[in-house]
Amino acid sequence: MTYNGTWKIDRNDNYEKFMEQMGINVMKRKLAAHDNLKITIEQNGDTFHVKESSNFRTLEIDFTLGVTFEYSLADGTELSGSWTMEGDMMKGVFNRKDNGKQLTTTRIVQGDELIQSYNYEGVDAKRIFKKV
Repeated sequence: MTYNGTWKIDRNDNYEKFMEQMGINVMKRKLAAHDNLKITIEQNGDTFHVKESSNFRTLEIDFTLGVTFEYSLADGTELSGSWTMEGDMMKGVFNRKDNGKQLTTTRIVQGDELIQSYNYEGVDAKRIFKKV
């Protein structure tokens, strides 16, 4: 599958502003900008196993497309939502448990890059990963 493999963070676009909009304090934003995030994705049909490894935590999650699940961001923000496929793009729509506001995330593979895009309250950001 297209997403299978290990992806290491290469660069960010507007990530600081996005985290600020999310309400993440300045110290956590500075640390997160240099988290050395690595994502390993294994897809089997509609089921995904994702391992996230960074300077701050290692987390493994399993989810099935279209099925709601719970997830915590590295800063502790709790979310509930699901991933779907729109063509070649994965789209995740999540609601924050603390304020009910929506976070939209997409993942798409272009060439040797995995582009993960975020939108929260009108602020867009991207994290671009290279295949390891």
